[in-house]
Amino acid sequence: MPSFDIVSQINSMEIDNALNQARKELANRFDFKDSKAEILLEKDEIKLSAEDQFKIRALVDIVMGKLAKRGISLKSVEKGEPDVSPLGHARQAIKLKNGLDQPVAKQITGFIRDGKFKVTTQIQGAEVRVNSKSRDELQAVIGAVRAHDFAAALQFVNFRD
Repeated sequence: MPSFDIVSQINSMEIDNALNQARKELANRFDFKDSKAEILLEKDEIKLSAEDQFKIRALVDIVMGKLAKRGISLKSVEKGEPDVSPLGHARQAIKLKNGLDQPVAKQITGFIRDGKFKVTTQIQGAEVRVNSKSRDELQAVIGAVRAHDFAAALQFVNFRD
């Protein structure tokens, strides 16, 4: 029986490449000369630190621009609030969302069900599996889901006959 999975994944190599490009730009920018600004990646979080709030805002713009250029959807990124210490030093965390959250998965299955497609959907952890007897029906579902705007960046994987 033909099926495919709807997932929300981030390519970790692209994250590394984007952060390396951001570090290079940070080293070359005049406004960050002799500054103690840094970009760190820890599991599913990018940690930024700079000397003041203005520089942390510029650092966030650099990182977000590099992530977008590397093809990482900004729906998979969640910016935290900047934390400014009394001495002026600022920190900010950017969380990377990997996998579908339960509410988003339910929203996707509800959208497919409301579309009156001849398919069955199952939520399996952080992904949604779609089954049908017809490959054409599955391709119609992929087109409809792509056209709709969900709160997560979606990929379609494991298309099987």
